Amino acid sequence: MRLPFDPGRLSRRMTLERPVEMPDGQGGATLAYVAVADLWALIEPLAMPEREAAGEARFEVRHAVWLRHRADVTAGMRFRMGGRVLVIRSLRDPDETRRYLVCRCTEEGL
Repeated sequence: MRLPFDPGRLSRRMTLERPVEMPDGQGGATLAYVAVADLWALIEPLAMPEREAAGEARFEVRHAVWLRHRADVTAGMRFRMGGRVLVIRSLRDPDETRRYLVCRCTEEGL
């Protein structure tokens, strides 16, 4: 099955980043992110469920991010778009043709 998708919809410029453990100078490590590639993507908002934690309402914004297929994308990586950060939770090849990836992401820093 070929997925009818217009690649012209990949209109948002984003930076793909991967996590790296950096020594903290005290025998431990701290998590940092390094840029892997700048790419074009489509962001589709999916949901914004509300949950309560410690008596306080919290929101988790979820997105689907479409991009051209890359073999090096994994869960735990993230997309940066200006001040916005979208963490990849899962990903799939929607029609198994290795043309596109759809990443399920949650937005950080809200």
